[in-house]
Amino acid sequence: MKNKHTLIIALVLFATSLLQPAIAQDGLNVPFSQYGIGLTDMPYNMPRAFGMGGTIYSRSSRNTVNPFNPASYAAVESESFVFDIGINIQNSVLRGGNSRLPGAEGSLAYLAVAFPITHWWKTSIGMLPFSIVNYESVHTLYDPLTDSDVKTVYDGNGGVTQFYWGNAFNITPRLSFGFNVNYLYGGITRAITYQFQHNDSTYCMNSRSQKNTQTSNLLFDLGLQYSQPVGAKHTLRFGATCRLPRTSTIKDQTLAYTFLNYASTEYLFDTIFPASGQPNTYNSTLHQPLTFGLGLALERNNRWEIDLDAYYAPKGDISYQEDPGHNIFGATALRTTPNLRVALGYEWKGNPDAATYWGRIGLSAGLYHNHGKLALQPIGHDLTVLNETGGGLAVHLPMRKGRSLLTLALGYSSFGDASLLRRDTFTFGIAVGSCERWFVKRKYN
Repeated sequence: MKNKHTLIIALVLFATSLLQPAIAQDGLNVPFSQYGIGLTDMPYNMPRAFGMGGTIYSRSSRNTVNPFNPASYAAVESESFVFDIGINIQNSVLRGGNSRLPGAEGSLAYLAVAFPITHWWKTSIGMLPFSIVNYESVHTLYDPLTDSDVKTVYDGNGGVTQFYWGNAFNITPRLSFGFNVNYLYGGITRAITYQFQHNDSTYCMNSRSQKNTQTSNLLFDLGLQYSQPVGAKHTLRFGATCRLPRTSTIKDQTLAYTFLNYASTEYLFDTIFPASGQPNTYNSTLHQPLTFGLGLALERNNRWEIDLDAYYAPKGDISYQEDPGHNIFGATALRTTPNLRVALGYEWKGNPDAATYWGRIGLSAGLYHNHGKLALQPIGHDLTVLNETGGGLAVHLPMRKGRSLLTLALGYSSFGDASLLRRDTFTFGIAVGSCERWFVKRKYN
């Protein structure tokens, strides 16, 4: 038991050390992440989820953890400890006009554990990236007033991590209920820099506006799962979740200044904001509206199943509203529109009693469409709603007589508008779920 605890602690510390690079996404330029608190890829940051097309609400397992429906923790066996971890490798291409920008990155997808409190109460603790911010774009235009080319650089980095504590309760053998308490934590830095391409600073001077956002908030999820036998061979499963509405404050810190360049070194010249004696830290607002998730699955003899999911956010997803008195970047182009996601997945579970190992291997595949993931309306332009379409497939390799599961998943997504900007992404994911029997009392030593 001591060795098992040591192993788990070591894995947790190792995964925590990977978490910051997972959020920073240094190898990927994600222009859409410049809005709000960044761009979220949930639930497609979990290999088993995108390996089933993103179907998540009716799924549960004894040797994996599904944080997207807290009622699923009820499937953990009464004498087991489940450790689940996943990593992703992304290869992305940005396309806009005649431009093409590739990028690649590896990151931690999630880390979670689940274990029983009693035979009817199970709990789970975990973390996963909630959003990422990583972008840089450069525009150079001629300014006739200064007779100089002006280079404008937009850049940002950081992100938000979701830590959660979830609990599930077996109301009846077929019905379970659960909740998650989610803690969002992270820092985001954004900046706009204007650089004049000549050396005369008499009438014009380089400037930079920078904002640091610190997030520390709580969100709450509720979940329900119910299974109903249909005949002798089939089972119908239903899953439902909702994220409760909540408005909270976050900290912003801004700085605007002019600077001079000498021998490739920047020297601060004058502070524009804040003025002398004026604070540069203030509160902004983070609003989480009410959202819903529904899932329906048909399973046959624990051999195969078909899943159908729908997610609906009638007032959009989580939104960020800066204090209007301190908006150094000007009006945002981000708009709130309803978000609807539908997903369809199929899984062949394999035969645990097969004579050969190949017969015990599982396969899955699925497709999804996300309408209204992002909506933009720059000043003087029409509203543009950006959608995402994708899918994935996975191979599930049982280990240790089926008590552990290794999943290899491949996903594809296309996000954006070809006339504006589109991101095509291939994701390779690896997930390992281990179910250890830790709570068995030995009768004999």
